[in-house]
Amino acid sequence: MSTDIDDQTNTADATTDEPASNAGPTNDARSSDSSEERVESWCRTVTAINGVPISPGNQLDILRNGEQIFPAMLDAIDNAERSIDLLTYVYWAGEIGGVFAERLAQRARAGVRVRVLLDGVGAKPIDREMVDLMQSGGAEVRYFRPLDPRHPFRASHRTHRKVMICDETVGFTGGVGIADEWMGDGRSEGNWRDTHVRLVGPGVAGLRSAFLDNWIETEHVLFEPAFDHFPPHAENGDVPIQIIKGTAEPGWNDISMTVRSLIELAEDRIRLTTAYFVPDDDLVLRLCRAAERGVDVQILLPGPGADKRFVQLAGEAIYDRLLDHGVKIWCYQPSMLHAKILTLDGLVTLIGSANFNQRSTSLDEEVDIVAFHEGVTAELDADFDADLEHSEAIDPTRWRRRWIGQQVFERAASVIKPWM
Repeated sequence: MSTDIDDQTNTADATTDEPASNAGPTNDARSSDSSEERVESWCRTVTAINGVPISPGNQLDILRNGEQIFPAMLDAIDNAERSIDLLTYVYWAGEIGGVFAERLAQRARAGVRVRVLLDGVGAKPIDREMVDLMQSGGAEVRYFRPLDPRHPFRASHRTHRKVMICDETVGFTGGVGIADEWMGDGRSEGNWRDTHVRLVGPGVAGLRSAFLDNWIETEHVLFEPAFDHFPPHAENGDVPIQIIKGTAEPGWNDISMTVRSLIELAEDRIRLTTAYFVPDDDLVLRLCRAAERGVDVQILLPGPGADKRFVQLAGEAIYDRLLDHGVKIWCYQPSMLHAKILTLDGLVTLIGSANFNQRSTSLDEEVDIVAFHEGVTAELDADFDADLEHSEAIDPTRWRRRWIGQQVFERAASVIKPWM
């Protein structure tokens, strides 16, 4: 490696709380542990750090791209008998938005309580006719923190959560928004690559809490006995999970704490897929230190299909530092990569709405799932491998020789990094 990472600690945001470089057991000790023992160790450690209880006995189904995600969500809507709660940052005008509006209106007309919460900024492009359609069917449609000149500082604090719960028994979360950009297989231009999950089991209560946490700002009724039964959740699978809610607050929220602890615990491999990669200096430091201690750190990011070039430039400003410490970076080529997935040591997965940027860790409301399960992680690692076949690696030598104008743009974009 070309630089001693300890020389860079003075640039970190949290220099008084530097991550230990020897987190976790040694390689020799680890080799004698079974996968099951290691997963149990992760569960205990992460729970002690973030204080979020483990929900055992869940079924977690991985859904890839709009061609799988939208049919699964619409099927759950069609089969709902009592309640549907939908929270999303993105709900834009277009074909799929119209389909969702019609299906939600149909269930509302059938007597199902339908609540739709749209972010006041992210969902501004929605077609007003879609809102009218849902409301005419009886659905309650609200906006989370709509822009208000009397409260200008609230404009930066959005809900970026994507949550749907039907009949209090099945939940969805991940990266997908309700827009035509997500229709398709994620392998061709204009069809965004994304991953969502379908959850059945005790963990659904955590997703419900993430919805209510934002809904309560628009409606002060916490529950209605006719629709909210709080049923016991049978153990439908074997996946222990945590539901991590990130809130807009100073300092490190629960998602920020969890991400940092997971990176520190990794011993073999870290695989990160994210749409917007603008980490603070502390997170960069932790990734570099992981690579320094022998962890294979792999990062998959958007390539030419990136929808926000200025955000991409701010992330590119730190490529040099990462590459110098052995971190591997790929850029996805076919379309916009929008998934948010972190897998660690082939055993543990973090997946949800949060990106690897400062907006997700301090400015936005987010929700993630931590799945302590080798099978789930293996499935997402296989997806990572498949995505690499459609990606180009950043060559460190060529990157260092990049055009000087590119470097100027990177520095300019970095000026507003704390708000990205």
